[in-house]
This record gives sequence, C-alpha cells and structure tokens, in this order.
Amino acid sequence: MKRILTGIRPTGKLHIGHYLGMLEQTVSLQNEFDTFVMIADVQALTDNFERPKSVRENVLEVALDAISSGINPYKSTLFIQSLIPEIAELTVYYSNLVTISRLQQNPTVKTEIAQKRELFKHSVTYGFLGYPISQAADITAFQASVVPVGEDQIPQLEQTREIVRKFNSIYGEALVLPEARVIPNTRVKGLDGDAKMGKSLGNAIFLSDTAENVSGKVSSAITDPAKIRLRDVGNPDVCTVFEYHKLFSENLETIADECRAGDRGCVMCKRDLAQKVNAKLEPIREKRATLEPSEIFEILFEGTNKARTVARETLDVVKQHMHLDYFKAA
Repeated sequence: MKRILTGIRPTGKLHIGHYLGMLEQTVSLQNEFDTFVMIADVQALTDNFERPKSVRENVLEVALDAISSGINPYKSTLFIQSLIPEIAELTVYYSNLVTISRLQQNPTVKTEIAQKRELFKHSVTYGFLGYPISQAADITAFQASVVPVGEDQIPQLEQTREIVRKFNSIYGEALVLPEARVIPNTRVKGLDGDAKMGKSLGNAIFLSDTAENVSGKVSSAITDPAKIRLRDVGNPDVCTVFEYHKLFSENLETIADECRAGDRGCVMCKRDLAQKVNAKLEPIREKRATLEPSEIFEILFEGTNKARTVARETLDVVKQHMHLDYFKAA
C-alpha cells in the first residue's frame, strides 16, 4: 500500500471545517493507504510558544475528536510529533537546502505572517519561518507518497517537493517525492460570516458540541441582512446559513427557491440546518462518549512507537546517503 501522511495542529478542539475537510477524507483513505495521522504539537508551538501547557492539553482533545470521527487505530497510525526526534534531525539537515529568501517567498507563510502580525509584532521567529522545512521532515520521515492538502497548502507541499528533489540530486535517491491530493471543503465560513471558521474566533461549531450548543450557535448565524421580516425575499448567495446548507443539505435548489420567493423564514431555515448538522455529529458524540483518556493514551503510545520505528529507518537511509553513518560504515 502507498503511504499517506496528514497532520492536525493541537491548538484547540476540532470543528466541522476540520471534519468536512481533513478528517472525513482521511477516514475514507485509511482503507486505501497505509495511513499516518500526526498530532503536530511541535508545529503548534511555532505560534503558541508561550502557551505550551494548552498545546499539551489539546493533544488529548484532538485525538478524541479524530478517533470519534472514524480514524481507526487498527488502520491508521496516530502519533505525537514531538516524540519523534528523527523529524527534528531531518529538519536540521534539510535546513541547509533552503534559503531564507525562499522561505519568505512561500505564499502560505506570507499569508500566515500577515494574519499573525500582532503575535510577532516586530519580527518573525525562526521556528515559524522555518516550519515548511519541518513539514518536509514530517512528510519524508515516513516516506509518504501522498499528502492530503487544501488548495491554500499546496505551496507548502511544493516546498517539500523542492527539498526532496534537491536532496536526491545531491546525495542520491533516498527520499520519496510526495504528491498532493487536494481536499475539498477545507475552508468553512464562520458563523459570523467571517471567511474562515476558527478555533479562537468564537465562530465555530465544534465536533464535541452538544446538540443544544449546535442549535444555539446556528440560531446566531448571520443571514441576509436585507431579509428582515418572515415574508421578505432573501438572497441565499449572501447568507452564511445557506453556505452551511451547501455542506449538509441535499435539497439546495428548493431551499434557495423558497428563500428568494419569501417562502422560507430565517428561523425555520436555521432550525432545519441545526437538525442536519446534529444528525451528522450525533455518531461522533456517541463514539466520543465511549472513549476513556487511558484508552486514548494507549493508542497514542502504540502509534508513536510504530511511527518512530519507521522514522528511524528513514533517518538511517538519509545518513547513509549523506555519509554520516560513521560506526555502521566501520
């Protein structure tokens, strides 16, 4: 089986954007690929370096969300990034293959720096600027041939591909060149109409939310501001609730027609949406309720041990090609 690697940053509980993008795709792919799912706590520290305790606490939450959503520990290897020191060593070797100007030109890095201007204030940390190199180490440590990404993450993967090509050209064919598999629906609007649903923005529906929480959040979602009264005609193209119906409803054309004709009120439309979102999340809630922290830690322990074995094999090959295998050579 070809190997696939995907990662989740433990910066908070996962929301429906994560489910409809990364998680749902990974659940379907784990039957087709040798699947590795990394909880990227080191990467989370690049912009949460002052809050390491929260990153640690979120590792368990992310693992719970992932397993509840269908990541099967018997089919997928779920592991913690910081417990794979081979990744850190590969990062050091790869850092010699990438210029600072190339990192600064990475579109994804530039966008995230702009979004986190307040965090960095005067200058960007080396860790944040260099995380595409760390990401290349993540991917190549497990010799992943396929990496699921959103369209906005394609430049990141291209940086990995550049590193792999350069390494192989200098030291010989040691690393697998990964291919992107673009994931649909990776960007879900926030309930407030913001372009992106975010863990820290107060505009997200979390996988662990109760049915009551979901209904309450949906009832507060932004609709067409011009539709004030029940019978007013509406414009679904500017309605956040309709954006969610695109993700959870099959009768989209009927919903849009009723809205434009003034036959669908916003309260009823939100109630309809909440029922559909809850129907999607209920199996996840039921699975989560059966999981104990001790069980999750056992899964992470076993997955991390397996992941480290694979990463160690890759590092051995890399060091052999770089003529750094001193005692083995002797």
